[in-house]
Amino acid sequence: MTENTLNTRAATPAATNNSHMPVATPNSLPLVETRNLTVGYDHKPLIKDIDIQVEAGQIVTLIGPNGAGKSTILKTIAGHIPLIEGDVLLSGKSITHASPHEMSLELAVMLTERLRTELLTCADIVETGRYPYTGRLGILSVDDRAKVREAMEMVNVWDLRDRDFMQLSDGQRQRIMLARAICQESKTLLLDEPTNYLDIHYQIELLNTLRHLVNTRKVGIIMSLHELPLARKISDWVVCVKGDSIVAQGNTEDIFTSAVINELYGLKPGSFDPVSGNIELEVGPKPPGQ
Repeated sequence: MTENTLNTRAATPAATNNSHMPVATPNSLPLVETRNLTVGYDHKPLIKDIDIQVEAGQIVTLIGPNGAGKSTILKTIAGHIPLIEGDVLLSGKSITHASPHEMSLELAVMLTERLRTELLTCADIVETGRYPYTGRLGILSVDDRAKVREAMEMVNVWDLRDRDFMQLSDGQRQRIMLARAICQESKTLLLDEPTNYLDIHYQIELLNTLRHLVNTRKVGIIMSLHELPLARKISDWVVCVKGDSIVAQGNTEDIFTSAVINELYGLKPGSFDPVSGNIELEVGPKPPGQ
């Protein structure tokens, strides 16, 4: 996709707390659901009482200050960090009872850690997204290779297919890893700061690709973002992480207000402009002589 404007869609009904989260229709289960989840490290709780749902065709975005624990929540949902209390359900099944193969069919993961490889091309990296479907020998079929190309073309990296992955820029690697996640064809994409290392052109292109996947394939997406204007435009549901809890969650109209954002980030009143979604700088008088 090559659009230079960000496509959006209407947000879900208004809500600002856990009791008003979007509810799955009677004939469906949430793709991802956390119930009274507590996350942390070395059995030490960091964030408690996490209740989040991700429906098919929905983008859920975690926002909050650096170090608030957004990545910890995502890594716990992905099964990379043991949960401390509560549960994570993927299509109604606890991850504590899911095999690695079942997890890979439910969840495609792109985290912030940099992948270190040796002598692998970009196509080789994306092809690993097909391993849940290839059997023990890992031999790709004609259909698998077609899906690899489709995913790489979707994020405009097909021309990089024969390049050494380690020779790419950080932004190019980020796009390759997104192609790998798309190629996996899981029900949900879990993305930790997917716009890292990308300039504004590729940030918009990436988010438009995610919206296209949500609209056409009805995947679910749960991700973290630092860029508030982008989060405001792309999200259907926003989860605010601060301290040891989820301090608010709801649709964009309810979350991107001066009161909520100023409190979440510890800003002075008037610092956040809810109309533009931008942070306003406090400009003082010029020094004498200027």
